[in-house]
Amino acid sequence: MTILLFVMLGVFVFMMFRRNKKTQQQQAELQSKFGPGVEVMTSFGLFGRIVEIDEAENKVVLELSPGNTATVHRQAVTKIVEPVAAVEEPTVVPDDASSLTLGKTEEPGSAVEGTTVAGDTHRTETPDETLRRLNDEGKKDS
Repeated sequence: MTILLFVMLGVFVFMMFRRNKKTQQQQAELQSKFGPGVEVMTSFGLFGRIVEIDEAENKVVLELSPGNTATVHRQAVTKIVEPVAAVEEPTVVPDDASSLTLGKTEEPGSAVEGTTVAGDTHRTETPDETLRRLNDEGKKDS
């Protein structure tokens, strides 16, 4: 019974040391990638670009925004921030013919004079006309 207890204790200690060693290896690998110009995040949530590294005192100077720098301990830098690729907007294909008449206005004297078919107004609309038009649209919806 005591042998089983010692074996379990030995396995527990072995796993604990193994986990610590793995964490130290990951931290060493991360810090080997540090260099001026690298975008990083600190353990307390500050994002910045490395300007200078002082190996002797374990300090890193971060540029948080143009002209603003902060000096932090080297171990406070916990993550290298990878630039996010720009996401392309999907092409919108209308399912009706409204895009064919976009930008064309109705004939003068019609009920919708001054508006385009898509509902955009001319830039010559006065503020009073805009308020009147918006009030009229609100009455139509209810």
